[in-house]
Amino acid sequence: MEHIRTPKVENVRLLERSSGQRTAAVGTLYLSATHTIFVENNPETRRETWVLHSMVCCMERPPATPTGSLLVLRCKDFRVFQLLFPLERDCLEVHTSLTRLSRPVRYSELYCLSFNPNANKEEREESWSFIDLKADYRRMGVPNNLWVATAANSEYRVCDTYPAELFVPKSATPTVIVGSSRFRSRGRFPALSYFHQDTLAAVCRCSQPLSGFSGRCQEDELMLQAVMKANPGSEFIYVVDTRPKLNAMANRAAGKGYESEDHYSNIRLLFIGIENIHVMRSSQQKILDVGEMRAPSMTDFLWGLESSGWLKHIKAVLDAGVFIAKAVADEGVSVLVHCSDGWDRTAQACSVASILLDPFYRTIRGFMVLIERDWVSFGHKFSHRYAHLDGDPKEVSPVMDQFLECVWQLSEQFPCAFQFNERFLVAVHSHVYSCQYGTFLGNSEKERRDMRQNQNLQNRPGSSSLQQQNSRTLPLWPTEPGQR
Repeated sequence: MEHIRTPKVENVRLLERSSGQRTAAVGTLYLSATHTIFVENNPETRRETWVLHSMVCCMERPPATPTGSLLVLRCKDFRVFQLLFPLERDCLEVHTSLTRLSRPVRYSELYCLSFNPNANKEEREESWSFIDLKADYRRMGVPNNLWVATAANSEYRVCDTYPAELFVPKSATPTVIVGSSRFRSRGRFPALSYFHQDTLAAVCRCSQPLSGFSGRCQEDELMLQAVMKANPGSEFIYVVDTRPKLNAMANRAAGKGYESEDHYSNIRLLFIGIENIHVMRSSQQKILDVGEMRAPSMTDFLWGLESSGWLKHIKAVLDAGVFIAKAVADEGVSVLVHCSDGWDRTAQACSVASILLDPFYRTIRGFMVLIERDWVSFGHKFSHRYAHLDGDPKEVSPVMDQFLECVWQLSEQFPCAFQFNERFLVAVHSHVYSCQYGTFLGNSEKERRDMRQNQNLQNRPGSSSLQQQNSRTLPLWPTEPGQR
């Protein structure tokens, strides 16, 4: 509240351009610690518009005019609000207040940690235990005589961005796992993401090797050999590098790079060509600029869409998922997927492949499990990619936006194959950015655990780190789908 200079401004005009509103509504603007609230003066409707501060992406304050001072709010869910203030002083004070309120610097300032949900402790704990990743692996038939759980990353000793509980090939010894981890960027060694019971092929994920121009690691080579041996019906594995080959080659100058088929005799290397986060951020901005055009013609719209490259990037992610799914289901060959650090393009490709391979992930609950596994548990940088906290703008990128659009594209082509529709995807997209729930808090499982410990919260025995998250928060996923 100390950042709010003016908590209330009357006779403000609001125009929500993204909803197609043609005439501005007159009302009172309120600033709370978490929301900007606009209440219409019309006594018959008294319609309220609530905007979470964490949803505000940027603001513009054009020069004042005789009619008043304009403040344009652009939101992360693509809504645009125009606020016209009678006095320039009020506009300036609201702008200053929102500049600070929309850029929290600590997790404790986020909405999910600054309110007390209307649920007792037992209900909150039940909600956090709604998603059980171990149950999903059991549904796949894991552990078995090919894949087993490993304690190598207990207490996040080997890789601090991986979950504590992982599945690896049965023949992979702790020495091999640790050695492979040291040879992989950020320590993200090959681990199981999805197991196909019919073909015994698997989808594994990791990060790029630290190979440079000529480096090699015996333990990492043995690790990939173990992945191959965990599929008795195949004599090789695919290594899918989701980056453009030129990008991967450039990384070799920094001591990283990609697997050499001369050193890994049992692999077939494939480059997919998904661009990096900076290209994706620029592409999304270009397509948003198309939406800002005043009365564009169809030619203008199609030209803007094409020049943005957005659909080309979506196709690249879908191509990666299709290749992995065909390799696993049709060829019966295991696939190891990675990009640079293994938490952006890797998550996209593995998730799309899982949706294509398994109808369970096309259900409401299955989709929740998929996001919890390949994004939340395996360490996607939610706080950085979606600007939950004030930080480096170059770290922001629409990685999850692209995945959700890939799912939407598939659901449009095969609507009867999905239990959910566009409305569900839009809700997930909104809450990736909103920080209204605790599901997408932080960048890794370890970070969420440390966050909980810093707030002196007690661990619940028998629960995973994610389920033990801050007891004041609620997860995005309701105990029963459709409950919230």
